[in-house]
Amino acid sequence: MDRARITGPGAGVWKYDILTALTLWGLNGSQGEQATAMRVIAMVTARYNWQRDEVSIGQRDLAKLWGVTDRTVKRELKRLSALGLLETLRPGVRGRVASYRLVPEVVAALSAPYWDRVGPDFAERFGARRTAAVTQEGPQVLRVDFRQGREEPAAGDPWSQVQARLRAAAPEAYGAWFAGLVLRDASEERVEIVAQSAFVLRYVETHFGEILRGAVAEAFGPEPRLVLAIAG
Repeated sequence: MDRARITGPGAGVWKYDILTALTLWGLNGSQGEQATAMRVIAMVTARYNWQRDEVSIGQRDLAKLWGVTDRTVKRELKRLSALGLLETLRPGVRGRVASYRLVPEVVAALSAPYWDRVGPDFAERFGARRTAAVTQEGPQVLRVDFRQGREEPAAGDPWSQVQARLRAAAPEAYGAWFAGLVLRDASEERVEIVAQSAFVLRYVETHFGEILRGAVAEAFGPEPRLVLAIAG
């Protein structure tokens, strides 16, 4: 899927806002998330090609930039892929340097709870610029709004069991993709789960559909049909 590139008038402010959002996520996250955020920021500021909307860099060069081992680089890239922060455009195989793309929608998902800590101007500007960039992609792309409230499941019920299984199965992806899912309806015939946007729904279906179906089947039984929908 093509995406509007971050170039032209105002692009400099948008780039700084993306870096600010990544910083917010890291500063308010766990120790591991702080390290991950710092590494992404270093890679973006040092090597990202905004004209091509990608970064091409080998694992050895990343290891030098981050001051870590090759093994840590492999683990970190896997984590970034699971979070959806980096999209692999070209894998590094047979001596070819890998190429990755930063996904602003996921940056928004991870940082949205902390936008107000910068100020209302940042929240308004970041949300507006992100929406404008997504809108340029075409009618097949829907607006992503990650600022909707998230509903915490009650302990002990089947839905909380689903969330617990999702957290255990994909802990690094949980906050960005599963925590915002809400149980709308559950019966003997169907279990309906809603996502806050079409973007989140498509991403969960594509990358975590099997995990989600398994967690629902374990908590609600194999008979009900799983239905995914968009909130509102």
